[in-house]
Amino acid sequence: MKKIELHTKDFSFRTPKLEDGKAIYELVKQSPPLDLNSLYCYLLLCDHFDETCIIAEYKSKLAGFISAYRHPQKPDTLFVWQVVVAENMRGRGLAGDMLNRILSEKASWASFVETTVTPSNRSSLRFFQAFADERRTLCQRHSYMTKDLFGNGSHEEEILLRIGPFHQERS
Repeated sequence: MKKIELHTKDFSFRTPKLEDGKAIYELVKQSPPLDLNSLYCYLLLCDHFDETCIIAEYKSKLAGFISAYRHPQKPDTLFVWQVVVAENMRGRGLAGDMLNRILSEKASWASFVETTVTPSNRSSLRFFQAFADERRTLCQRHSYMTKDLFGNGSHEEEILLRIGPFHQERS
């Protein structure tokens, strides 16, 4: 099967709506190693955090989603919860385009991006490092949620990535 050549200009981007929750849930479910949250969680993200989340569509079908929110203790930090791109849409720069759009259109106040990634999720680690490199800023890694915090040991530790600063010092 021949892969269709697409670029991010072929996608449309929008704010999620409550009705998108089920499709997002199904997309994450089909995208290991991402942790699947409850459908209720994705509904809340689409409703309560819609201003900092984004959907990418191709021909009116869900192609990608980023859930993010303003960190309550760090008002200059956008915390990226999950980045998911449909398997047949990967490798086209869609995740980076979605994150750039959030930062330029929805979170221009953000000087930093934080996220957590498991050590085995190499594609996410590469994505966030490349994102920092593209913006010519730092991507610092810190131990954050150790394996013992997850109880039965079935979940890897989560490394905190802090990317930035994006803006010059404000007076």
